[in-house]
Amino acid sequence: MNNFQYYNPVRIVFGEGQIKELANLVPDNARVLITYGGSSAKKTGTLDEVKTALQGKQREIFEFGGIEPNPEFNTLMKAVDMVHANNIDFLLAVGGGSVLDGTKFVALTATLDDDKDHEKAWEALKGYTRDIQNALPLGTVLTIPATGSEMNSGGVINHSERHAKLPFGNPLVFPQFSILDPAKTLTLPERQVMNGVGDAFVHVMEQYLTYPVNAKVQDSFSESLLKILIEEGRAVKANPNDMETRKNIMWTATMALNGLIGTGVPQDWTTHMIGHELTSLHGIDHARTLTIVLPGVMRELKDSKKDKLLQYAKNVWHITEGSDEDKIEQAIVNTENFFRELGLPVRLSDADLDASAIAPILSQLEEHNMVKLGEHRSNDLAVSERILRAAI
Repeated sequence: MNNFQYYNPVRIVFGEGQIKELANLVPDNARVLITYGGSSAKKTGTLDEVKTALQGKQREIFEFGGIEPNPEFNTLMKAVDMVHANNIDFLLAVGGGSVLDGTKFVALTATLDDDKDHEKAWEALKGYTRDIQNALPLGTVLTIPATGSEMNSGGVINHSERHAKLPFGNPLVFPQFSILDPAKTLTLPERQVMNGVGDAFVHVMEQYLTYPVNAKVQDSFSESLLKILIEEGRAVKANPNDMETRKNIMWTATMALNGLIGTGVPQDWTTHMIGHELTSLHGIDHARTLTIVLPGVMRELKDSKKDKLLQYAKNVWHITEGSDEDKIEQAIVNTENFFRELGLPVRLSDADLDASAIAPILSQLEEHNMVKLGEHRSNDLAVSERILRAAI
């Protein structure tokens, strides 16, 4: 196991009916900007529930809606302008990972000067926001379990005009608290639920499927999370109204990317970096880009990942018969079949794309300096091209 430091200050408030705890979690005299996505927060009553919980004391409440499923830079800059115009001093994100990611970015860039062309914010994003020294405090009310953004300090922002989807991170934007009410997931369309399971699954794989460093706690935890997602993904498909299943999916998605299983181990993230370009160029749901790319990553990099692939085959899929090559291939096939069971794509052709899509993706990877990917920093554009060709 490698040396590591682990820090996570997020207070988790988990369970049905816990939105009422906002009354105790948000400062009494805060000027609060509630951020959310589309109309679902209003239609389901979640937004009203949040506002009711915040009533009283000396809080002033403002709203900013319309944050996209892949949060757009220009939209978020409008939120920054609103922060400046109304002297906002606390942000409350209500929604899924995109709303949470976008709100974190607002929290960071709102502390830059009031620059109307927002170039400083763009430059900060290109530098992954690491150098920003101040941020507004924020909390979250999670409605879509998927990204783990409710318990980490990172996110991803899209800039359609520049054909860029870039990750960022800064410990200043760990949420002060996150409320996780699994009942809020019952109103989600099946597609979003399955996307969330797929997203969480690949998050675990990015931290697990590298090479062994004798990190028994992290490996065992990762394998358990994967098995839970397989079991509960199938269960929620069969019985979407089972609250116990919803609880397990929500908590598993949070644990998949709160930093714990990634401490002291090498990490990959090749699947995500290629997937980001698919979203930027073609508007494919983030989770679906991951399930398209992951099988190609597993096959193309099976030699460097051999030991962990065999461990994955044995401990997650219980594959013990056949040659090493057979076990690895069966584990990859099982992974693909699981994604298909959930209605998720595993090939570019499943998203109506063919080989002509590959060159633009490679150009974008080069433009964004994603040319040394993976746990060994050895996945160059040639490797990315082979991964994509395996995904046709």
